[in-house]
Amino acid sequence: MIDVHSHTWDPQLHFTEQLLDQAVKGHGGKVDLSVGLAAYRQQAPEQIRTIVFGGKARLSGIWTDNAYVAEYVAQDPDLIGFLSVDPTQDGWEREMRQCHQELGFVGIKLLPMYAGFRPDDERCDPLWRYAQRNGLPVLVHTGTTFIPQAPIECTLPRHIDTVARRFPDLAIVMAHLGHPFEGECIAVVRKHDRVFADVSALHYRPFQLHHSLILAKEYGVWSKLLFGSDYPFTTVNASIAGLRTMAEHPVTPGITSITSDDIEDLIHRDSLALLGLAGCAG
Repeated sequence: MIDVHSHTWDPQLHFTEQLLDQAVKGHGGKVDLSVGLAAYRQQAPEQIRTIVFGGKARLSGIWTDNAYVAEYVAQDPDLIGFLSVDPTQDGWEREMRQCHQELGFVGIKLLPMYAGFRPDDERCDPLWRYAQRNGLPVLVHTGTTFIPQAPIECTLPRHIDTVARRFPDLAIVMAHLGHPFEGECIAVVRKHDRVFADVSALHYRPFQLHHSLILAKEYGVWSKLLFGSDYPFTTVNASIAGLRTMAEHPVTPGITSITSDDIEDLIHRDSLALLGLAGCAG
């Protein structure tokens, strides 16, 4: 199976004190954001390949060195590294090229809301152009956050519609199904052949997730939903268990149902092939 959404970082090195305080408040108390490959593996099936990234967003206090991510990924051939840049900061284009060409990253993770930019801002065009030309899928955070200074306007899925119209051959993944804007996310996914959404970090809101999965089936985009965990905020096994409960909800007459086969299809989807990464070593 494939986990398209997993983080690596050292909170003490890569997060500001303000962000750590906000994380505790946003999660209702103590939160452990430490990351370890052994801990990840202990709470995941044996046969799993994982896309891993750090994150860069100066506005919110996230700054994970891409070299740190490369070292983490080098521990295991089943890990696939995505670079991260903050387009509001000087030197990001040079860093993007270096990470791809010298460190071997095969995709990009963006944090528009956390960094305070809209993905359809023209200053991001060099990124989208480079990614499309070099076959680098881009995973974009869409959805809410606990960080007060991160503007929600920057995270709306509708902005990806603009990007996809300008760069139609680029594979883009909207993280977290755009929650709480799932309907908008699904509408954008349906429009564009190369736009997908992951379902990471949604299982602990079961009512919202169940409704959103029904909507995805009704819009005919089930095949474009990708499995992701959002480790360390949750684990692969917890995410799988949470998704499987979606097939246990009572069926309301006249309403589309989510079946066990649907859920297993989602969990075991070959996301790497869909994103053009089937040839990655592993």
